[in-house]
Amino acid sequence: MAKILIMTDSASDITREDEERLGIKVLNFKLAVGETSYTARVDFDCDGLYKILDEYDGIPSTSQITKFDFYDAYKEIYEQGYSDVIYVSINSKGSATYSNSVLAKEELYEKHPEIKEKMNIYNIDGKSYTGGYGYAVMQAAAKAQKGASAQEIVDFINDWVDNCVIFFGMYSLKYAKKSGRIPAAAAFVGEVMGLRPVSRIQHNQITTEAKVRGDKTLIPKILDLTVNEMIPKTPYSIVYGSDKDVCDEMVAVITKKVGYPPAEVFRIGAEIAVNAGPKVVGVIFKSQNK
Repeated sequence: MAKILIMTDSASDITREDEERLGIKVLNFKLAVGETSYTARVDFDCDGLYKILDEYDGIPSTSQITKFDFYDAYKEIYEQGYSDVIYVSINSKGSATYSNSVLAKEELYEKHPEIKEKMNIYNIDGKSYTGGYGYAVMQAAAKAQKGASAQEIVDFINDWVDNCVIFFGMYSLKYAKKSGRIPAAAAFVGEVMGLRPVSRIQHNQITTEAKVRGDKTLIPKILDLTVNEMIPKTPYSIVYGSDKDVCDEMVAVITKKVGYPPAEVFRIGAEIAVNAGPKVVGVIFKSQNK
């Protein structure tokens, strides 16, 4: 009988409670703040992270999960008797983590052919950030608990990440300016004019879908963009950061608009917050546009 493990990384923003409830293995990214190194989800929770970012004037950075981290994880999983491990990664265009997971698998199989014969390793590029692939991971783990085959689970994940869109709004350009995501001059002009960008995250790309003026127009714009593209009656999720009020507002307006509440709510961790800032809001859904 197959024994299947679903694995991901901390950029999926899956909570520790859901990690334990669903039996997911999560590898954590590290965050460098000046000379200090932190491990996501170990050294701070979300509120602790936002406080660190608010108090630091420099540019924090996250580091990739290394080939050695994956190699050790695969060996441990094999020793625990798993027949299949399905790893879903952060967007491969934004981090070398996915390629490191593949390199580790190749090296493991080369050095230990007996493992290749007994344990299948599936590497899937999540093509997104936060709950964009975190939702697929949670659903995959639930399917594994119900006895779905590894191939059924892999097919489900690939279908989701191939069709997932996030419309994501930032309430400040400060962090995008610091990280270099937005040039300093453009960020300055945007702040002066009160512009709030809405980003589209899809197919490994982050693009600007729209710009609105003022905080109050951000959620209505995200709502309009979402309902025009989301496949009707399909699950969607909300993503937010430091401000629970904007999350509650987004949940209320979209629930009223589409007629049912979000399947999940994700709170951003270090990998998103260092570039977008802690105050954000967005919607994750399956798009009807291929």
